[in-house]
Amino acid sequence: MSSTFYKETDDIIERYELASERISTIKEDKELPEELQRFFNQVAEYIMTVVPVMDKAIAGKLQERSIEECQKDADAIFAIYKKGTYENSFLCPTYAVEHLGQEIGGPLSGIFYLLTDMIRAAFAGRLDIFTIYMELFLQVYGVCQVESEDKFRREDILSAWSSFQHDYCNIFTAEPLITMIDPDYDFYTDIIVNADLSDDRYMYRYGMYVGDNERKIAAHLRSLPHEDVVAMARTYVEGYIKGFEVCGKDITKKETVCVESPVGFELMAREAIRLFNEAGLAATVRFGGTRGRFLYSTVPNKQCEYDHKDDKAYVWDKGLADRMLEVEKNTFEKCKELAGAHGGPAVIETFGEVPFEPANFPANAKYTDKQNELNVYFASQWGQIMNQYIHGEERSFTIIAYPIPEIGKDFNEIFNETVAINTMDYELYKNIQQHIIDVLDKGDRVHVTGRGDNHTDITVKLHHLDNPEKQTNFENCVADVNIPVGEVFTSPELEGTNGVLHVTQVYLNELCYRNLEMKFEEGKIVSYTCSNFDSEEENKKYIFDNVLFKHETLPIGEFAIGTNTRAFVMGQKFGIADKLPILIAEKTGPHFAVGDTCYSHSEDVPMYNPDGKECIARDNSVSLLRKTDFSKAYFNCHTDITIPYYELGDITVITAEGEELPIIVEGRFVVPGTEELNKVFD
Repeated sequence: MSSTFYKETDDIIERYELASERISTIKEDKELPEELQRFFNQVAEYIMTVVPVMDKAIAGKLQERSIEECQKDADAIFAIYKKGTYENSFLCPTYAVEHLGQEIGGPLSGIFYLLTDMIRAAFAGRLDIFTIYMELFLQVYGVCQVESEDKFRREDILSAWSSFQHDYCNIFTAEPLITMIDPDYDFYTDIIVNADLSDDRYMYRYGMYVGDNERKIAAHLRSLPHEDVVAMARTYVEGYIKGFEVCGKDITKKETVCVESPVGFELMAREAIRLFNEAGLAATVRFGGTRGRFLYSTVPNKQCEYDHKDDKAYVWDKGLADRMLEVEKNTFEKCKELAGAHGGPAVIETFGEVPFEPANFPANAKYTDKQNELNVYFASQWGQIMNQYIHGEERSFTIIAYPIPEIGKDFNEIFNETVAINTMDYELYKNIQQHIIDVLDKGDRVHVTGRGDNHTDITVKLHHLDNPEKQTNFENCVADVNIPVGEVFTSPELEGTNGVLHVTQVYLNELCYRNLEMKFEEGKIVSYTCSNFDSEEENKKYIFDNVLFKHETLPIGEFAIGTNTRAFVMGQKFGIADKLPILIAEKTGPHFAVGDTCYSHSEDVPMYNPDGKECIARDNSVSLLRKTDFSKAYFNCHTDITIPYYELGDITVITAEGEELPIIVEGRFVVPGTEELNKVFD
């Protein structure tokens, strides 16, 4: 039985009709200063562009639209994101500040961006959400009419925004959590499972941007033999199930899995949901929009997303943080059984979009130091509450990635090669990687150097093995939670880990970093820089915001050696190394993760390699703080930074006696039994 959060009432319908009628007449008003009135006229026009979609949803006619009508609606709704249009609209903070001034330009642009969520509400038939957004807009319009000075207008605008966030926290905080764990809320699942996937109209029912990538990948999957699509889904589902097995977790305790998929991959997602059902797991599908998580699509304007990423700073305070945490806890408490039965996410990622290098503008919202501290506190508390109900030691995940057509003219070849890489021989890599682990386990530390323009020089301290016959430092990771094969990884000792990590260029979470450099002392970052911007201050802030996630420092949570030389060669052959996702890129050289360990919240769960040895390197001195002060043990982030083979010098194991045992020399594996890995280089 499908469930919905929205129940139609006469009150909501009346409020909607009154609000839409008033907004439709705003363009006739002349009370405000010209530029301020122009702002409200533009936003009102935008809202009235979405209203017809809301009306069709109310009438149950969205599915009746022709493909031409679908495209026409989408073109109108997403027109403001077009390059050249966005920069000259009040949705752009820089434009808004130029025309409205410092006091109110930024906040009003932030309000405009907040209101773009009306698209999601309209397509989901959520008249209640659509209406409260309209009422917020009218409230802000009203306070700007009452106040004549911008400094007072600013206070009232931010007060209205803050009250909105507090008042409707049960909608915007609770509902996404519930849809993640309760399969009865199946609005999006129903589209994937039951829509006619031979007809592109289904994609226009989500309320997300649909571009060439979405249409072309859907067409590509339709062109494949059905058994090939099933095989892709099976690899993905089996990876999820295998993740529980290799970690010694009981999947029979779980009843749900959150399927995260890009729009256009529904044929694969449908087969995956069927296979999950056969394995006793019901699928949940949660709206993600432009977040690159959950159910998501191409971002129509990445600079717009970047410009508004810190808009919460306008209203972010301890009161709002505590309110959101209260709602999170209450939601999970009410849904305790559902949360406990949730197995975790199964993620389909994509890669191939044109790399994005953001521009920083002074008009964009910025967190204060106090707010950054609050962000760290909030993330820690949010993670603790989540883990209290969806137990880390019992859940798992899997991630797999595929290219999208935007990757270029070689898309078909790259797609086929990616499918092949995702299904590489598990047993072959398990055995090869065991040879590497056998050498690593003789070491006290590992020394990694770069070559050419890469000046990496770092020593990683390993845990002491009390019983080498039964213990190991490195996990033999093939293709389960992280598809494809392969890597060996450990959580290093922080004390004794020192040096410099450098990469000439790397993409992390779709952002480019040039000459990213981090210096570590006792396993923690003590300095960092890059060369993206002319100003060193901007370079540091870029890393602070997007790699350190506003923490003053982060520890090394992982050291790994990637062994997927075939994936590396694919990146070089097709010139797409800069477009490979972290999931694949981390397998194409050694990598270091900053943040939590790979065993975050599961450190006390024994982990065994296929040879029966226990991986004992699951903790470091920071994660051990969970035993005395849980709030200091986790950072709720984990970012992998990979050194590609062509920038890699040597990886050398150093024993306690000082003997040096090479793993890689000038970018090539030299451990006996690893010869297969070098063949693709020839």
